[in-house]
Amino acid sequence: MGPYVAGVLVPLVVTILLQNRRSRKKRGLPVDVGGEPGYAIRNRRFSAPVETAWEGITTLAELFDYSCKKYYHKKLLGTRKLLSREMEISADGRSFEKLHLGEYEWLSYGQAFEIVCNFSSGLALLGHRREERVAIFADTCEEWLMALQSCFRRNVTVVTIYASLGEEALCYSLNQTEVTTVICGQKELKKLVDISGQLDTIKRVICMDNEIPSSAVVAAGSNWVLTTFSEVETLGRESPVDPDLPLAADIAVIMYTSGSTGLPKGVMMTHRNVLATASAVLTIVPGLGSKDVYLAYLPLAHILELAAETIVPGIGGSIGYGSPLTLTDTSNKIKKGTKGDASVLRPTVMAAVPAILDRVRDGVRKKVDAAGGLSKKLFDLAYSRRLSAINGNWLGAWGLERHLWNILVFKKVQAILGGRIRFILSGGAPLSGDTQRFINICLGAPIGQGYGLTETCAGGTFSDYDDTSVGRVGPPLPCSYIKLIDWAEGGYLTSDSPMPRGEIVIGGPNVTVGYFKNEEKTKEVYKVDGRGMSWFYTGDIGQFHADGCLEIIDRKKDIVKLQHGEYVSLGKVEAVLVVSPYVDNVMLHADPFHSYCVAVVVAAQAAVEDWARKHGINFGDFQELCQKEETINEVYASLVKAARAARLEKFEIPAKIKLLAVAWTPESGLVTAALKLKRDVIKKAFSHELAQLYSSPPTKSMADSQPSTEAKVYIVYTEKPEDQEPEEYHIKTLASVLGSEEAAKEALIYSYKHAASGFSAKLTPEQVSELSKKPGVLQIVPSRTLHLHGTERM
Repeated sequence: MGPYVAGVLVPLVVTILLQNRRSRKKRGLPVDVGGEPGYAIRNRRFSAPVETAWEGITTLAELFDYSCKKYYHKKLLGTRKLLSREMEISADGRSFEKLHLGEYEWLSYGQAFEIVCNFSSGLALLGHRREERVAIFADTCEEWLMALQSCFRRNVTVVTIYASLGEEALCYSLNQTEVTTVICGQKELKKLVDISGQLDTIKRVICMDNEIPSSAVVAAGSNWVLTTFSEVETLGRESPVDPDLPLAADIAVIMYTSGSTGLPKGVMMTHRNVLATASAVLTIVPGLGSKDVYLAYLPLAHILELAAETIVPGIGGSIGYGSPLTLTDTSNKIKKGTKGDASVLRPTVMAAVPAILDRVRDGVRKKVDAAGGLSKKLFDLAYSRRLSAINGNWLGAWGLERHLWNILVFKKVQAILGGRIRFILSGGAPLSGDTQRFINICLGAPIGQGYGLTETCAGGTFSDYDDTSVGRVGPPLPCSYIKLIDWAEGGYLTSDSPMPRGEIVIGGPNVTVGYFKNEEKTKEVYKVDGRGMSWFYTGDIGQFHADGCLEIIDRKKDIVKLQHGEYVSLGKVEAVLVVSPYVDNVMLHADPFHSYCVAVVVAAQAAVEDWARKHGINFGDFQELCQKEETINEVYASLVKAARAARLEKFEIPAKIKLLAVAWTPESGLVTAALKLKRDVIKKAFSHELAQLYSSPPTKSMADSQPSTEAKVYIVYTEKPEDQEPEEYHIKTLASVLGSEEAAKEALIYSYKHAASGFSAKLTPEQVSELSKKPGVLQIVPSRTLHLHGTERM
């Protein structure tokens, strides 16, 4: 029996030791910095901010030149061949375009570099001068990246504009930057033609597509030189012009923000800024190299995608282009029976925004629920076993069992994204813990969750690949220092216990130089300390865990004080509610003159229609279904369930909702291209509906059936346990008063694991009195306000 016992015990012991080591691992360390006093952390592996990972390279133009020469014959850029377009008519009479796409056709590094050099020369021959600006206004594609690199070879600043930007913001961006040349797609060319009379400085328009609509030629007239990408490239090939390369401090890009709070702001990024973020991420993602294949489908006008497509050529990888509408075999624009981009490309790494990952999760769950029977039971068992392991339970599915579940259950899920994904970078918005766990388990790949802003070139923090915790965004990237400063008005102080809290300020070479032609706003949020380091004041509120990882817990602008003094964090509550399977999107609204919140909810059509059919509810179309009282009640019940699971307070749960049938898209103007809510625009668009929700007091709802208000939140400070985990110790302490561990787990809100021991829990005054007499309990104090992601806001 000896060998068998050893075969069982040795893996278990190793697992426990690794788990303990991981939990004690320091990921960020305190650092002395200049500027406003605060609590600052750096990445544990680098004592000073990283500026470049490539020796002797200081600009994006140098990096591309170096990569193309080093990996000359390797595949760099791939695009799928369009075989056909078809229009399909749905049952309700609506028409949808469906694409039949072929295999990827590739350009090598050498071929791409030749096109870049030719296009750069052609741009100069067209008359575009170095001091003039070029705007790229198109969907993500290989021509986009080559146009960008072409401009860098002439030291021309590129203005990046979202393809989905509305007319007002588009005019504003082009006129403010005095753009003289626009490089765009055929679809975007039509937008330019529509507003041509409002554009002041444009002289040249280059269309990425070879066919230019005759209407555009007529509209351009003598005002614009209208040509194609291939014609400019041919012009430069025939008459080459020497490059005019930039310096590190030169402005590479003016990137317009997505405009979630009004007109977009142009963020000025130097070559040094973008290179610093790319270099830092390269040191964090494990094993990036020339064998990696990256799936590019996010907007290149977004810094997350731009940084990713800077890194991949730098390590000799390949970039295959796709789109959100053709990403998987079941995507909206993929013709039935043909393959999506991920199935054909089979990428190894990809970037994603949470909204995309939420859709993957919802799609898988929908298929599993529809299958039912043994398939669903097997999936649920496999998922629970892997979840147990990821949560640190050594009795969960490890080793051989893990591989068995991957083969039997999760292989089909992994095939959705090609079956080879080994790392996913998530950014742009907070990722829910539920989605993070789901992707970790089902795709079998770690998710590196990043936190950064356009103003910091996406640089800020990035979670380590071996950190399986949820709700955190990792330690500082090697290019950044992260500092928390007091926000006394909001009650967040760096002296708070057990974790320092405050406004997040980011410093380092990745911090950009400011907003274009907006000195007042620049001075408000950009500061340079006495040591010469630039700092950006984010307006986000965070707290540092004992291992140096950051958690985003609030945002200054998203906090509303209700009529009776309770504070509601809109973004925090929305992140909880959107987990409901019936919800595609949601905006919480809190009127300071009322004591409750309301919400505008966009229904998830497939899930809601499935529910209706199962319950025998007849409806003509989805709009009609969303107006039915039983539908509203079902969706509302799911919101309350999600809110309770996240331990929201009663006043944080919307008392009324307005259910909508039409999705919010960037084209509608209600969300940004990065799918962030345009809160002010939504409030204006649905002002009548919001007014109606507040026109009468809420009736008694499911949210009212929460625990008695006699139970309030208290923080209990205890002796630090020596022989068991803090949470286990806290549950047993609570159970001695509440009668059972189940009741204790229900009452427990948060267990402080990284500092002097303590916990917060919902207790009645009688329970507090009894608990105070228990051995090991040092002090019990009331908590004054709201809970944020499992922590107390004091």
